[in-house]
Amino acid sequence: MKDFKPKSFWKRPEGVTGMIFLGAGVIGIGYLIMLILPALIAGTLGIIKLTGLIMVLAAMIYLVLDPKMRNLVSYSYKSVMRWLTGWFVQLDPIGVLQSYVDDLKGNLRKMNKQIGNLRGQMHKLAETIKNNKRQINSNLAMASKAKERDKQAVMVLKSRKAGRLKESNLKLEDLYKKMEVLYRVLTKMHENSEILLEDIVDQVEVKKQERKAIRASHGAMKSAMNIIAGNNDKRYMFDMALEAIADDVGNKIGEMERFMDLSKNFMDSVDLQNGIFEEEGMNMLEKWEKEGVSLLLGESKQEIVLQANSDSEVLDLNEPTKKAEPMSRGDNQYDDLFKF
Repeated sequence: MKDFKPKSFWKRPEGVTGMIFLGAGVIGIGYLIMLILPALIAGTLGIIKLTGLIMVLAAMIYLVLDPKMRNLVSYSYKSVMRWLTGWFVQLDPIGVLQSYVDDLKGNLRKMNKQIGNLRGQMHKLAETIKNNKRQINSNLAMASKAKERDKQAVMVLKSRKAGRLKESNLKLEDLYKKMEVLYRVLTKMHENSEILLEDIVDQVEVKKQERKAIRASHGAMKSAMNIIAGNNDKRYMFDMALEAIADDVGNKIGEMERFMDLSKNFMDSVDLQNGIFEEEGMNMLEKWEKEGVSLLLGESKQEIVLQANSDSEVLDLNEPTKKAEPMSRGDNQYDDLFKF
């Protein structure tokens, strides 16, 4: 969050509304000037009218050149555009965060179900690999005995069967490693998402009350005067911090849902009964492994991938899914945003 940069006005929903009204205003002013231009020219013939015109032009130049007046016009314009956009787009960061709470709760339920299904499939796959290994050893033993008894046909048959099972196991073991990556990532995302949910709920409850107090003590006029003077307005900074949280949470939920879709597509492409899986699913997972840092997993992403591909890091499927540890008071990951 330390690298977060607030969106400019023009990149927000109200900015689109602002551009539409600004364009309409420019066209309207141009049309108005065309209408009154003959009258303005005629008015300059009189000394009084000419003086008045000069005064009007001087006032307009002052509005353009004076930073405080520009800030006042800009603040007023942005405020009106935000108010208009708020009629059809949810702009209140508290409201956005509350909707994200519902999304997170739903995603956590879906993810928990996915983890359970994946664990069941991995148990089946692990059992298939063990059975294949037993059959490989059995066929090799029979091939060895057949060789001793000079039964070439039996020896060749059992040796080939052991070879086919060994080749099949190599593919199944590779599939198991990919499923282990999915399992480790999903369980870690689930754990981190529970913490994220607790953080959001905590921030919404606390900041809702703080926001009311700030808005009561920092009215619209006081905020306007602070912005005109070039000072940081507490009300404005508070809303920017809430918007930063909403953007971060929205990105994390998006990543969570994308990986759940990837996991589902991967598992849908696997047919354990016949030992078949599509290469596209494997390629999608490998592409994700090579992508940059994960918002939800942070620096632990690469560690998880390495653990899944390491023979020394044995995954215990019977171990219960880790639950997020209760958050200690003052440990909210977003608290630093409100230090202004």
